[in-house]
Amino acid sequence: MKHFLNLFILLLIVSCNKNRSKTSNNSIFLTKHVNTFIGTGGHGHTYPGATVPFGMLQVTPVNGVSSWDWCSGYHYSDSLVVGFSHLALSGTGIGDLADVLVMPVNKAVDLTVMPKGRDSITYKSSYSHNNETSQPGYYQLFLKDHNINAELTTGLRSAIHKYTYKTNDVQSVVLDLGFAINWDKATASAIQVEDSLTVSGYRYSTGWAKNQKVFFVAKFSKPIIKYDLVGDKIKVDQVVNAKKSAAQLFFDETEGDKLYVQVALSSVSVANAKENLGEVNFGFDEVKEKANKIWESSLGKIKVETSIDSLKTVFYSAMYHAQLAPVTFSDKNGQFRKQTDSVVSASNYTAYSTLSLWDTFRAEHPLLTFLAPNKVSDMVNTMLEYYKDKNILPVWTLYGNETNTMTGYHSIPVIVEAYLKGIKGFNVEEAYLAMKTTMMQDERGLEFYKNYGYIPYNLLDESVTITLEYAYNDWCVAQMAKALGKTEDYELFLKRSEAYKYLFDTKTGFMRGKFEDGKSWNEPFDPKYSNHREHTDYTEGNAWQHSWFVPHAVEDLAEMHGGNEKFTAKLEQLFTESSEITGSNVSADISGLIGQYAHGNEPSHHIAYMFNHAEKPWRTQYWVREILDTQYNTTPNGLSGNEDCGQMSAWYVMSSIGLYPLNPASTVYEIGSPIFDKTTMQLPNGKVFIIIAENVSADNIYIQSATLNGKDFNTTSISHETILNGGELKFVMGNQPNKAWGLTKNTQE
Repeated sequence: MKHFLNLFILLLIVSCNKNRSKTSNNSIFLTKHVNTFIGTGGHGHTYPGATVPFGMLQVTPVNGVSSWDWCSGYHYSDSLVVGFSHLALSGTGIGDLADVLVMPVNKAVDLTVMPKGRDSITYKSSYSHNNETSQPGYYQLFLKDHNINAELTTGLRSAIHKYTYKTNDVQSVVLDLGFAINWDKATASAIQVEDSLTVSGYRYSTGWAKNQKVFFVAKFSKPIIKYDLVGDKIKVDQVVNAKKSAAQLFFDETEGDKLYVQVALSSVSVANAKENLGEVNFGFDEVKEKANKIWESSLGKIKVETSIDSLKTVFYSAMYHAQLAPVTFSDKNGQFRKQTDSVVSASNYTAYSTLSLWDTFRAEHPLLTFLAPNKVSDMVNTMLEYYKDKNILPVWTLYGNETNTMTGYHSIPVIVEAYLKGIKGFNVEEAYLAMKTTMMQDERGLEFYKNYGYIPYNLLDESVTITLEYAYNDWCVAQMAKALGKTEDYELFLKRSEAYKYLFDTKTGFMRGKFEDGKSWNEPFDPKYSNHREHTDYTEGNAWQHSWFVPHAVEDLAEMHGGNEKFTAKLEQLFTESSEITGSNVSADISGLIGQYAHGNEPSHHIAYMFNHAEKPWRTQYWVREILDTQYNTTPNGLSGNEDCGQMSAWYVMSSIGLYPLNPASTVYEIGSPIFDKTTMQLPNGKVFIIIAENVSADNIYIQSATLNGKDFNTTSISHETILNGGELKFVMGNQPNKAWGLTKNTQE
């Protein structure tokens, strides 16, 4: 009997282990690989707070410093916090938002004192990274000075705070609408205590977004027993309307040590904010778990396999960052406010803002055509709505405001890419007319571009960069004109897309500023010279970094250099030249240098893939792997430049699996050097595309051979359509280049 009992126990243990193993295999929990602190140090400008994919709210700690590396409101080098805001920018080079600041405190504070700096803010607290945690959809920080543990989580349009106070301590919350950092400045605000559980109001401000209007509602889990309202240094009753409004609310500490706060925002009205608030209740753990599940699903659309845990961390953190922006902007009822103060309704789509198009058209939007094509069509519809204000497509939209930041009109490649990839859900003719009208108007240098065929340097700063980007925009319009059978338009825009030819100097091998006479170059010339955003021919860079932006005509660019050998020699020199940048006002955006290649800023992002078009794909493989290995890591300094709303991370996601959209609107992906043993892409049509890199390692970076669905594959690019068909792309990797692989011309192009 004893022997039988022992045998039974043994079988039970084995059975449990098998079930546990099965459960473990089925429950991957990709969120555990995400490190939200990557990019919060250095010049990454990311935030560690709680949000959901493309969420309206970003609930995150604010250090209270106005400085470039605090553009998101937070920097890992800091140890003081002034509160938790509900809007934040991920990795931008300009700071704004940090609206509706909330701070739990354990004492009465004097809000009539208007601080001259962070040190005089009466409710600030110190903290330690040892008692700070973050994961997708959740953030926690212990406030040392107040003995309060703060936890945050979010839904799509609302957030919930959980504050745990020390037993018998004063339980209070400060709400400061006058607080601002960086470019932002409050212009009007209001706070109303509606009842014992509800506070509402609004905050108007100007900054990077010139006309920002944020309405809010906050509901508390227990009654407000006392409150102080302050407006422009003066205490008032019940309702405060002032340029700078603040409130301190007090709660009964005898009703438990926890206080929950639900917060929702709207660009339209308090009533809309209240409707948005309906998404969450005081079930903090349920909201947190739901946010985690949403992230798990979003991250799981691309699954990678490798024995190197740090690679998983960088990859899934990049997947996370690539899905923070654009952000949901329309309310639950579809309404949103534009910069004209008109309130419109998104009919059958969700409206988005934080459109950092100069950055994200390059890799993030192409990535989203795999991860969220329905959101891509919504983003196109949003851009078409913004277009109606001035009959010009958006450049950089922040909280419904056109900031006109950066160069070109890169909503155009996003629209064309979506259409050519078969993404539906928007009016194609309306979209085409918007693109054509945008490129035919006269603002932002287009008048000069049309008159001269290029932009003369003496008529507009950053003339080289702008000319090259307009040329690409024209090429994109031409492709859509061709697809729609608009032959005359196709020929017009295709011809204009050759504007780069005017600026190429055969003697130096660089794109250079040209005078309006069509002959004279801007002298003296130093290809390493940078002057940030003024009296310069290049945007946030120099001639070395900007002379390669001809993504639609790489073969032609190679011919202009004198053929593939001279072209690739110049490319090699880009990566091996000294990293000295000359000038007295060098752009801080020039970072992540490998030679003169600057991975920390977007104009360089496609360059390593240009070897593929000049019959040296093994050099693409070498330099792409060098960038992957040196420009990303798992520390807070893990990004070599501004994250820029997902582009820096999207470059990593695409490049690490072996694909990159050198020319996004071509719908073709260049093949680089995959770093994972296996990548499984869950496609939006339900099919699966698998990428295998046999023998891949830190040394085995070169493609020896490849097969697509079992057949020889000997070309350096693959179409979006081919990937959507599903199947398996298999590479055999080695430590020496196979110079014969990849030289077959891809007929898919």
